[in-house]
Amino acid sequence: RHGEREAELERIRGEIAALTARLGESERRAAGLAGEIERLSIELSLQERRVAEAVRAHELANTRVATAGERIAELEARLAGERTRLESRVAGLYRLGRHGTVRLAFALEPGAEPVGAIRLLRYLVRRDAASVERFEELGARLAVERAGLENERSAAADWLAQQASRRDELARLERRQADLLAGTRGESARLALRARQLTERAERLSALLDALYGREEAALAGRPIQEFRGLLTWPARGRVTSGFGPRLDPRYRTRVPHNGVDLATIPGEEVRAVYPGKVVFAAEFEGYGPTVVLQHAGRAFTLYAGLERISVERDDLLSLNAVMGHAAAMLYFEVRVGNVPEDPERWVR
Repeated sequence: RHGEREAELERIRGEIAALTARLGESERRAAGLAGEIERLSIELSLQERRVAEAVRAHELANTRVATAGERIAELEARLAGERTRLESRVAGLYRLGRHGTVRLAFALEPGAEPVGAIRLLRYLVRRDAASVERFEELGARLAVERAGLENERSAAADWLAQQASRRDELARLERRQADLLAGTRGESARLALRARQLTERAERLSALLDALYGREEAALAGRPIQEFRGLLTWPARGRVTSGFGPRLDPRYRTRVPHNGVDLATIPGEEVRAVYPGKVVFAAEFEGYGPTVVLQHAGRAFTLYAGLERISVERDDLLSLNAVMGHAAAMLYFEVRVGNVPEDPERWVR
């Protein structure tokens, strides 16, 4: 049984070493929430094995304490027997007196050989010396065993304390995992909601442009905007921060439609018409803020959203570079031809 426990303890320690290696690998490649969950899962398994190690080591230490106690009890019994025998002999010698052994040697019949008496005395001396030596040896062994027992008891107490500490750490990790998984579920729900919101916002804007395109009146006079593809100027000074096409939202990591470009602008910067046209929409639009849509010759539209304020009204006719409002920190700009979104960067120079 003792050997089985030692083998099991070695097996558990082998598992701990393997899990520790896996934890190191996980920490090196962990990235974001998924990596943290994987790392924590491995750490939980590692801590469970450490608790198991402490439990088995504590059991093994208790077994050793019990075995040492049995050996000490056996030694104490033998020592007590030797003590009894020595006490008996000492009592006999005491009754003989101080020179009792000498008197034994001379208490012979006249003419008898003294050799036998001398041999008897030698035997008694050797026997008593051996008893004293055994007594002292047993005493020394008992002292060693008692010291060993104290060490084993101390080791058992240490493993018990480690067991309690590791169980506390395991409970902490389990709470951390539960919190992390709950946070993951909450974050997943928020991501899904954000993705729906962004998609719905883009769909609403497309629906607005579809409606405007569908009710388009007589074509505007003038040269089609298509003739000036690549020659138009930007509606405001700024820097493109998000290009045309589906994009990955930087905060929520969700892919959403993006039919125009985002321009980082200076708040208050004038926003101008990139081509002559008619204002077909000038109002607040949900999710985009103040928005202006211009209709151009060539069955085309340009859209300007996220303005700080609008200075035109519906049905106004605007000339090239006419001011239609002022920018906030970000301006959304879109170009549609035949109600199909096109990359604005291909229209400007």
